[in-house]
Amino acid sequence: MRETDETEPGSVDARLAARLGELRTERGWSLDELSRRSEVSRSTLSRLERGELSPTAALLGRLCTVYGRTMSRLLLEVETEPPQLVPAARQPVWRDEASGFVRRSVSPPHSGLRAEVVEGTLDAGAAITYEDAPVSGVEQHVWVLEGTVEITVDGTVHTVRRGDCLRFRLRGPSHFHCPGPGQVRYALMIVLP
Repeated sequence: MRETDETEPGSVDARLAARLGELRTERGWSLDELSRRSEVSRSTLSRLERGELSPTAALLGRLCTVYGRTMSRLLLEVETEPPQLVPAARQPVWRDEASGFVRRSVSPPHSGLRAEVVEGTLDAGAAITYEDAPVSGVEQHVWVLEGTVEITVDGTVHTVRRGDCLRFRLRGPSHFHCPGPGQVRYALMIVLP
């Protein structure tokens, strides 16, 4: 997790912190209850909601699972109304400096649509583990644009190289690892059940 010196009131990090607090409050959960459900310490959750920490991809994945949302949907909730045309310069980008993961929401989710497109990059040697599917049965297609990524789904490791596409329904944990030597860049298509 990245410590933040200042979270500007209108920044994505500040809106994300506020939204995480709203989701917990909407459910009537205390920080202790959310900590029990997510297996994240109460103090870490409190600092996240106050905007003192920026969550890692893995931590945000845990919270998305608890709240029954994809990461894209949660990040959309902190953005303004999504336009039909999303110019490259306006596509929201989220970085997890700790893991070397960068996520660009190329085609953000929309309430009237079930699919979205994400561009992901992982540095050589970087790995991300998601402990559970954010929404059970979510359909995912991973198309590698550059490099190689190893994706573990249902206990099977798939080596996906440039031009290859791996498609699956996610019902449990998953793991993304970039074996190198360079970074991997891929398009992830997500379709809600």
